[in-house]
Order: sequence, then C-alpha cells, then structure tokens
Amino acid sequence: MKIYVTEDYKAMSRKAANIVSAQVILKPNSVLGLATGSTPEGMYAQLVDWYRKGDLDFAAVKSVNLDEYVGLEPTHEQSYRYFMQHHLFDHVNINPANTNVPDGLAADPAGECTWYNQVIRNMGGIDLQVLGLGGNGHIGFNEPGNAFELETHVVDLKEETIEANSRFFASRDDVPRQAMTMGIKSIMMAKKILLMASGEAKAEALKLAFTGPVTPQVPASILQLHPYVTLVADKAAMSKLEGLL
Repeated sequence: MKIYVTEDYKAMSRKAANIVSAQVILKPNSVLGLATGSTPEGMYAQLVDWYRKGDLDFAAVKSVNLDEYVGLEPTHEQSYRYFMQHHLFDHVNINPANTNVPDGLAADPAGECTWYNQVIRNMGGIDLQVLGLGGNGHIGFNEPGNAFELETHVVDLKEETIEANSRFFASRDDVPRQAMTMGIKSIMMAKKILLMASGEAKAEALKLAFTGPVTPQVPASILQLHPYVTLVADKAAMSKLEGLL
C-alpha cells in the first residue's frame, strides 16, 4: 500500500487528482470507478480545472459509479447521477454514453444490480476505483456486517448512515432507506484502488481499517488484502495512525 499524507483537504484533493490524471494520461481509455460525497468534490474540481487548461482528455474514458439511492430520479439534486453531472461530467469531454450510474428509479432494483455487474464485466473491469470512507468504515454503501463476497446489490442503509446523509436533505425523513451499491467483491476486482480520507471524524475508521483485523464489521478493512491500494489522507484523518503503518 502506498500512503500519502497531506497538510489539508485541498492538498489531499490535488494529490488524488494527480493519481487519477496519471491513470487517464497513461491509459486514455481507462475505466474509472467513481465515488460521490463531500470527500472527492475537491478532486473533481481539480480534474475539471486541468481539463479546461488542456492537460486532460476524457474522450475515451469510461466510468462506473459506486452507488445510487433507490427511489431518486437522476435529476434529483441528491441523486448520485446528478452529483456526477454537476461536479464532473458536464464540465469535461467524457462521452455521456460511457458514464454509468445505477438507475435509482429502476422497477426492479435487484435486476438493475445484475445488469450493472455485466456492464462492468463488458468493459473489462475497473482500472482505478476511487473510494471515500464512511465514519463507520463503510465503502460505497457496504455497511458493517455486509458479506464480503457480494457484487452490486441492494442494501438497507444503517441508521448512522441515514443520519450522516440527512444534512443533504430537507429532513431526515427524506433520506432514502435503500441504495444500490457495488459490493466488496466488485471493488476488490478493480486493478487499482484510490482511497481518500479527510478530517478528524475519519481518523478512527482509518485506524480500524488498516491496523485491525479484516472483518465485515469494518468493510474498508478488506482493502488490506488488495495488491494495489493508494491511501491519500490529510493529517487530521491520519492522526490515529502515526507510527502504526
């Protein structure tokens, strides 16, 4: 595992963007696994900036997103399709047909998950998977206790995840109770993984993920077994790992 410790969120975002841009430059037709949430926002902003300066070309890139809420239309401001359009897709030259996010309005969410797994296989797998880290150690919407062997599937969100995401909605009651997410198996099949973490609130989860046992109770702990993981985190997130890695 490679570890980069940065001074703050801005530096973390730039370093993560460097890793993604290097992947795209070295392999222009890369398949990128993308994440949403507040952690990667700065990274996407940096990638857009470099694209506008002519330093990056997304014309041949394909993407698959980690997850989507069940029940939200793509144009809903809190849907992850909307997030990706707003933060990246609408601002670079990626082909819309090459961007993939589960359909939150699918009549058969389980069937949508099966289809999504096939989409990933048809593209030859994910070259670089970007991940954030939940405060309870979840990656994607793979909550503590979920089986490691699952591919894309429907999950019931834990109360702490609903609470954490409620700040993005008008009220807690508006937060969807289910999501479709790539499973741990899907994530672990990616050729390379980039994990980002920022802030003191992620420090305990990082410590458990990389110094504790590999257990479904800390989903991110499975990353200890992946052959090519890069961790980019700021000092606050790394505060409980000093001298342990």
